[in-house]
Amino acid sequence: MSDGDAATEIMCATYRALCSHGYADLTMQDIADESSKSKAALHYHYDSKHDLLCAFLDYLYDRFVERTADVAGEDAHERLLGLVEAVLTEREDREAFETAILEIRAQAPYDAGFRDRLTRFEDHLVAELTAILEAGVEAGTFREDVDPGDAASFVVTVLTGASTQRVTAGRPVECSRRMLREYVESHLLADAEALSA
Repeated sequence: MSDGDAATEIMCATYRALCSHGYADLTMQDIADESSKSKAALHYHYDSKHDLLCAFLDYLYDRFVERTADVAGEDAHERLLGLVEAVLTEREDREAFETAILEIRAQAPYDAGFRDRLTRFEDHLVAELTAILEAGVEAGTFREDVDPGDAASFVVTVLTGASTQRVTAGRPVECSRRMLREYVESHLLADAEALSA
């Protein structure tokens, strides 16, 4: 088995173990139990559970970048809504995992390794949204007075809040999806400006 195959197997085992045990109760043995690797083999690759989870967040980041890159759409409006949809997509198998990630997120204020990695997710999403908004302003799809960076940061804040509410309160994301669509159409679209004038 190549190093790449071994790393992928460990990341998949980490995913399954996090879903089963959550962050707080997770042990290296739990991860080993989900893979063909022994606990000693895991320690050969990663010094500690923390190191392994940092590597896992890097692995998730790479997958997140792939999932959110080149969102389809005829124009900036469709690409913006497509990216929101890609982030808010609900899947039944995600609840346990998102709960574990929320537990890791709760450690971020005290753990620079987690904080830096989680910040990368948000920075990437803000950059993607900003690029879409800038292209939309330039093309006349979005209003000229829209600040792409501010609007992108706002959308990411709503997306993060919707994800947190889904995990902590069991609230579906449909309301957030609908309200974000309304925000885009009533506050960002150039056509909305003409209609309100």
